[in-house]
Amino acid sequence: MSDTKLPATVRTEFGKGAARRLRRADQIPAVLYGHGVAPQHIALPGHETMLALKHSNALFTLDIEGTEALAIAKDVQRDPVRQVIEHVDLLAVRKGEKVTVEVAVHIVGESQPGTIHMVDAQTVTLEAEATHLPEAVVVSIDGMAAGTQVRGADLVMPEGSVFLGDPESSIVTIAVPRAEVEETEEAAEGIELPAGEAAESTEAETTDEA
Repeated sequence: MSDTKLPATVRTEFGKGAARRLRRADQIPAVLYGHGVAPQHIALPGHETMLALKHSNALFTLDIEGTEALAIAKDVQRDPVRQVIEHVDLLAVRKGEKVTVEVAVHIVGESQPGTIHMVDAQTVTLEAEATHLPEAVVVSIDGMAAGTQVRGADLVMPEGSVFLGDPESSIVTIAVPRAEVEETEEAAEGIELPAGEAAESTEAETTDEA
């Protein structure tokens, strides 16, 4: 269940001017929707909401003027410069209900020496119980060799979660750094034959031409 409880008030004023006034009062405009009911416009406390949203797929218990509701953040709009929260879309959920969420891919371990890992998918889509949403899907690359690819089908899902993406999609690829590949190719092209072998090679070419 939710460890975060946020007080909320019902909004009766709308528009950019009303939103600016709310933000000046350290409140965040938000909309709660879901379960086939009309969206409810509310205001959330600025500081507490900012702290709660530091965790992805955070679950809130909203106290809307005495009425409690469970919700998760589906969309958070931030100022592109100051990064302050400007608006939050909340999805109402129930205990035991399954919801679809985007979850970050978290890499642990180290691949074999001389290799690097490239994350092809920063997030993955999965279905999980609303009150037990994972913050990330952990992918271990420990000891993996160059050329190894972790696909959607290879992911180890958190308990109770189901991967909804393409099982053949690439999540992580282990490779040799391009710079090292180029250096190896250049070194191979620049290898000089010993004087004796070079002379024999030249004579052989002359004989073939004759």
